[in-house]
Amino acid sequence: MLLEYSGRNLAFMEWGASIKQLVLMTLLVNVFLPFGLAPAVASPAALGLGLLAYLAKLLVLAGIVVVVETTNAKLRLFRVPDLLSAAFVLAGLALFSTFLFQ
Repeated sequence: MLLEYSGRNLAFMEWGASIKQLVLMTLLVNVFLPFGLAPAVASPAALGLGLLAYLAKLLVLAGIVVVVETTNAKLRLFRVPDLLSAAFVLAGLALFSTFLFQ
């Protein structure tokens, strides 16, 4: 948990988390979408094209991650009334059973 960090230490923790996410996204992009990789002996133009392809794939994957995370947060938020209604029904049943079986 990052609650006990602040200042420089918090910045290093956030930086480390960002680097970890970048490495994992890079592995995911290059394993499942291997197009656009520069050959072993590459010219500067091929390296530039490979960099553009990598950045485009990374941008698409980051967009997908953003959409999934925001929809999950909204789905959890929209489930709150269902959970509250279920809690209310169970509380009513508990109250009813208390008076019925006393």
